[in-house]
Amino acid sequence: MSYPLFSDEYFMNEALKEALKAAGKEEVPVGAVVVADNRIIARAHNMTEELTDATAHAEMLALTAAQNHLGSKHLNECILYVTLEPCAMCASASHHTRLSRLVYGATDPKAGYRLISDSLLHKRTQVVAGVLGNECAQLLKEFFRKKR
Repeated sequence: MSYPLFSDEYFMNEALKEALKAAGKEEVPVGAVVVADNRIIARAHNMTEELTDATAHAEMLALTAAQNHLGSKHLNECILYVTLEPCAMCASASHHTRLSRLVYGATDPKAGYRLISDSLLHKRTQVVAGVLGNECAQLLKEFFRKKR
């Protein structure tokens, strides 16, 4: 499907492409991209199994890559697109980077950061939930159905 260039749907679709890479590696299919000035500056997908690292979530890897790209720990003008609502660890990392926006697809009723507190994110970070949420959720459902 085609989405308007530089729209939230366009960039979430790019995050979905990363999630598909994770699924191909038997990783939980979560993908993320970081955008600055309507340009993707970092891409990542879950790599916890491949790296044997519980912290190798798509968001963590994408944030680190974006910081390296910009040469700064702060991502004030950046947007993180992720296919699944971030967990508390990823939301806290996002807080410290000072993201301008967080856009996620599917909600995570079991481990999403909102279970703990919305205040895990920086007070200036705008949140948009549910972008391509059905597509993101379906990918996760299919992955876990095959696992069982």
